[in-house]
Formats: sequence, C-alpha cells, structure tokens
Amino acid sequence: MLEKNISTFIACDCEYDEAKIVLFGAPFDSTTSFRPGTRFASQAMRSESFGIETYSSYQDKDMLDIKVFDSGDLELPFGSPEQALDDIEKRAAAILDDGKLPCMIGGEHLVTLGAVRAAAKRFGELNIVHFDAHADLRDEYLGVKLSHACVLHRCHDIVGDGRIFQFGIRSGDREEFAFARQHTFMNRFDFNGLEEAVQKIGQKPVYFTLDLDVLDPSEFPGTGTPEAGGVRFTQLLDAIELLSELNIVGFDMNELSPVYDQSGRSTALACKLLREILLRFYK
Repeated sequence: MLEKNISTFIACDCEYDEAKIVLFGAPFDSTTSFRPGTRFASQAMRSESFGIETYSSYQDKDMLDIKVFDSGDLELPFGSPEQALDDIEKRAAAILDDGKLPCMIGGEHLVTLGAVRAAAKRFGELNIVHFDAHADLRDEYLGVKLSHACVLHRCHDIVGDGRIFQFGIRSGDREEFAFARQHTFMNRFDFNGLEEAVQKIGQKPVYFTLDLDVLDPSEFPGTGTPEAGGVRFTQLLDAIELLSELNIVGFDMNELSPVYDQSGRSTALACKLLREILLRFYK
C-alpha cells in the first residue's frame, strides 16, 4: 500500500484504500530540448493549490466530495531516462493493479511513456488522446530515441496505427507531420474534430496526456517551449468536458516550468485545471 504524502494537492488527502484516483509526481526533465525546469512543477502545484477553492463553479462540484490520494513525487534518476521510465511504469502499474486511476504530474513529456507502458500492458486496444503544441513524433532527437520530442512516436511503437488522437498541434518538423498523416489522427491548431474522435473511440480504454503548452503563452507563459497561437483556458475546459465521456484509464499533465513565470499565474492556472480534470474524470 502507498503511504500518504505529507504535502498534498488541495483536498487530495484521503486514505489510499478509499481513493478512486491516485496522484503522483514525476519530476524529470533531463531530455528537455530548450529550457529545463519542469522537475519543479509538482511541488509548486501542491504548494500553490491552496490558493484556489476546492469548489468548482464550472461544474458545481467540490474536491471535498471526492476521494483522491496524493502519493507524492517519485525520486527519479536524472541521468537515466530508461530507469526513470521504469520507475514511473512501476508506480502507474501498482495503482492500476489496485483498480485505481493514476494521475501523473510531470515533468517533461517523456514521462508519459512510462505510464502508457503500464496502461498498455493492462488494457487491450489502448487509445491515446494527446493535447499539445508540439507533435512529439520525431523518431529520434539529436540521435536519441528517448526524448520529450519523441514521446508520441515511442507511444505509437506500443499502440500502433489509428489509436493516437492529437489536438492543438502547431509545431514540428516536416517528417513529423508526414508521419501523422500516415499513422495518427492529428488536428492542427485547435480542438475541431474532437467530438468526432470521442464518438470514434467509444468506450475503448483511453490514456489522456496533456502538455500544458497547448495553451497560448499569453495565458500560460510558464513552460519550457512556448509556442504562439495556442488555445484558451476556456476552450481547454470544454475539450476536457468532452473527454469525460470516454473510458479514461490514466492521465497526466506535463510541461509546467514554474521558474519561467515569476508572477505565478501559470502555476495557478495548472492547479485550477487539475482540479477541473480530477472532478470531470472522477467516476
């Protein structure tokens, strides 16, 4: 059984046995290609979460009425992406084995691969819904296959064609977009087509991965690779509401880098967004 973390995200302090959702941090940013700092996201979100209410006026729901357990951060080896991924997979697998829903706070986007490995071993026909500014479909980056720039390509190696649905994408090299045309369902720039994707997926198991730089940097500057032309916070909330119809078996939130927004508004946004996601996906 996992032990309760001393510092928790707001209202995520029930006993492990009672929880339906289990939160954990993956503070890893060793393959970041531009500005590092996402290793500090989970701690910053726990601390700053007490600046928001437990009650959601968007949903008329309250965190106090659901059972979420915060198991704390993994202690990950920064010099070994593969070992870090193994540690993440083990934590996600333990949560899934206990019939609970894993929620991971990264970290750079590579951490998603560890959780997807765990989910794919337990659920047939796993689908992935991916919100991001970047395609993350490189086969390698600077000769390395385990990079945050390659994470969705590595996930494709696991789930295969037609099971990755990408939205908000507005950056990548030519080969990534060519790969997407052959192997994934990619909608560039926004969430058009998301409703059709939800209908297509139906009740097949889904892993949802959210790179926060899908948001426009005017709203969310605190990220390592900001990309102009992103979606608005309210658009993202509407998209997540659509996803709540799916059979979500795991999810994550990545790429908050608090050090690049000393105002704190990016961290505050991430906290509010996580509250909304937890309330939406709690079943």
